[in-house]
Amino acid sequence: MLRRYPDAGEPLSCKPITKGLLNHGYRLSTTRGSYFLKHHLDDSTGDRATIVRQHRATQRLQSLGVPVAPPVQDTEGETVTEIGGRCYALHPWVDGLHRAGDQLTTAQSERLGALLGAVHTGLEQVMGSGTALAHRSRGYRSADPGDTFALIDDLLTAARGRHRRDCFDELAEHRLLERRTLLERHADRRPPTPGAPATGWVHGDFHPLNVLYRGADPVAILDWDRLGVQPRAEEAVRAAAIFFVLPAGELELKKVRAYARAYRRAAGAGAAELAAAVHRVWWERLNDFWILRWRYCLDDRRADPQFPAVSALAVWWTREYETVREAFTG
Repeated sequence: MLRRYPDAGEPLSCKPITKGLLNHGYRLSTTRGSYFLKHHLDDSTGDRATIVRQHRATQRLQSLGVPVAPPVQDTEGETVTEIGGRCYALHPWVDGLHRAGDQLTTAQSERLGALLGAVHTGLEQVMGSGTALAHRSRGYRSADPGDTFALIDDLLTAARGRHRRDCFDELAEHRLLERRTLLERHADRRPPTPGAPATGWVHGDFHPLNVLYRGADPVAILDWDRLGVQPRAEEAVRAAAIFFVLPAGELELKKVRAYARAYRRAAGAGAAELAAAVHRVWWERLNDFWILRWRYCLDDRRADPQFPAVSALAVWWTREYETVREAFTG
């Protein structure tokens, strides 16, 4: 790999990084410094053309002052190396810490919202709006509760049928039964399919593990694998639901309010757009069981620690629906 990057120096060590669910990353130390070596494994985003598009986006965003870590170019000016049919990229190592919402002050939460707004407006500038406009005509399809009821039944069977049940399986069964009741009660609130929301280029995976801080300042937005065209306001709501969720499943609404106001100013998004996004993401959360799919269908437990807070949030959000919407729009 490093033969293609002679300016990077000679390798000294290569240590795997344990954080991250989709791809593999390594801290590569050389005679000239440290680098982040990314091994792209996810089939949906790991092809060369997709990765090159991500790299070009970050290079252009950096020119606008957005804190990113674009890849290093090899001797031929390329940023993707293919070895054994897999794609790799070399990035400068950025020292910093990940910060969840409980580690951010209200002022820092406001800056986080402004940062995401700058990402969205910056992407519109560097990627153009043609593709985004084309995506608007594809329509919007919200989760069908009938499909969710069938999935709940399948997951309940899996949770109840484990040979050695543990406390996670007990919690999963409780949450699945609880969620079925909530869906039966609120099925009539499914977002309508007609009238697709306005879309634009988004990061696609904006959460604490993809933002690095140095002191009080964000210094790099990482992992642009999910770069794509989606409803922008929904990314803002999803990000807040990850950053500002407490272990008990509640949102820190004071911080959400500061974050959302700053995002709306920076992105030029109106309160009505955020209100519609809140409703769609709430419905999405009510119908989503990705962590249980990973555990029971893929035998992958890496996301298990997230389940208590994530599953509790759907219940709390339903109960506090009006208060949550006001925090994003007020």
